[in-house]
Amino acid sequence: MKIAVPTKENNQIDAHFGHCEFYTIYTVSEKDDIVDKQILRSPAGCGCKSDIALNLSQMDVRIMLAGGIGEGAINKLSSCNIEVIRNCKGDVDELVNEYLAGNLKDGGASCQSHAHDESHVCSH
Repeated sequence: MKIAVPTKENNQIDAHFGHCEFYTIYTVSEKDDIVDKQILRSPAGCGCKSDIALNLSQMDVRIMLAGGIGEGAINKLSSCNIEVIRNCKGDVDELVNEYLAGNLKDGGASCQSHAHDESHVCSH
């Protein structure tokens, strides 16, 4: 299984899925041990308008631990068989370990379009 986390500097989760600097991709063994960690540069633009969901799916990512994320991006990820856990915060390594320990649950509400800056043109 692989887990993806939108990441920014200092190994912190990015508060906005579609605007992160890169994704940290964790490969997890059947015993829930992290066996590999790699970086995937984020495509330019909004996550719901990019091909990131398809790219992650082709890498066998099945879980996305996200901070803020819009419904459009959630729908794209879901259509690629990637489950989204929302409203995550903090260090990405710690988040993945919390998820693997069963201590991380979906935080509910998604990002709303009014939370984006004025240059954002998606229709979530």
